[in-house]
Amino acid sequence: MGKIVYIGEYDTTLDKFESQFEVPNGVTYNSYIILDDKIAIMDTIDKRKGEEWLANIKEALGGRKPDYLVVSHMEPDHSANIETLVKKYPDIKLVANAKTVPMLKNFTNLDIDSITEIVAEGSTLDLGEHKLTFIMAPLVHWPEVMVEYESTTKTLFSADGFGRFGDFNEDSPWDDEARRYYFNIVGKYGLQTMNLLKKAATLDIQRICPLHGPILTKNLSKYIDLYAKWASYEPEEPEKVLIACASIHGNTYKAAEYLAKKLGDRAVLIDITRTEYSYALSEAFRNGTTVFFCSTYNLDMFSPMADFIERLQNKTWRNRKAAVVDNGSWAPMAGKKIIEKLATFKDITLVNDLITIPSTAKADTLAKLDELTTKL
Repeated sequence: MGKIVYIGEYDTTLDKFESQFEVPNGVTYNSYIILDDKIAIMDTIDKRKGEEWLANIKEALGGRKPDYLVVSHMEPDHSANIETLVKKYPDIKLVANAKTVPMLKNFTNLDIDSITEIVAEGSTLDLGEHKLTFIMAPLVHWPEVMVEYESTTKTLFSADGFGRFGDFNEDSPWDDEARRYYFNIVGKYGLQTMNLLKKAATLDIQRICPLHGPILTKNLSKYIDLYAKWASYEPEEPEKVLIACASIHGNTYKAAEYLAKKLGDRAVLIDITRTEYSYALSEAFRNGTTVFFCSTYNLDMFSPMADFIERLQNKTWRNRKAAVVDNGSWAPMAGKKIIEKLATFKDITLVNDLITIPSTAKADTLAKLDELTTKL
């Protein structure tokens, strides 16, 4: 009788995923092997754990040899060991779609055309008891991405979809690190994610096997509903407010703290000069409103704020409310620059006129922040 075995690895030594995102709880590189009349390995993993992964394969095979390597996604944290695997098992066939082939040629020195079986939307791979159906998922989040549905166990191999930073324990908190993963990595491609969700809605899915994070088996509707909300750019918590602050000497931050205290539990205050930006970006998508507090620097936004807003635009931040507070001891310009930039976004509504702090927030400025609290 066939079975699906997890052969991935958990990396707790990585400082930044994709050299960008802090992973204080590490990250898993997931891979699976389907043992049946024919044997299929579902993706490879990052080179950082390549030796351990090969050992996992050897143990799972129990003396057999794999027939196929299914290549769902060519990003190196999932493809780095393809060439190593082929050299170890030279009779193995790669299973990939047409968009994957040029990337295989770019990333490896293999004779790809001679060892690759091309699949398309709806193609199937019969392993015996287990049967895989291939579903194209372009731009979730690379153009060659595909996912696989195994009909016997009703398992969706979801590539980077439903991924999460952290360990592979399904009972560990999921939402925050999955949200941070989604919006910072996949979030630009909401339309494409919705297209994949529409395809998935036609399937009887009882287990989701992503390429990062835990295998999902419980209350799958929760994860699917969250993904639908994220992909449609709807805020999870429309009443909550992110206060994103870029302060040079601390006076702008004191004003931001004042507003946060007035808003109470509705506020999430993040110092974007000292917090890795992926956390603030995730909160901007989670909440209905973002208030930008920014010091003026060289007649412009302080650079951490400029970087943050650029990243929001790159990830298609939309359908939200915004407010702007700036600071300037002379020629305050940050707020004007922020408002000009936000005007290029889609579906962003400003809820206040620009509030300017003249160096420090005194009674008149605090009164304006009180008015802003009422508007929020």
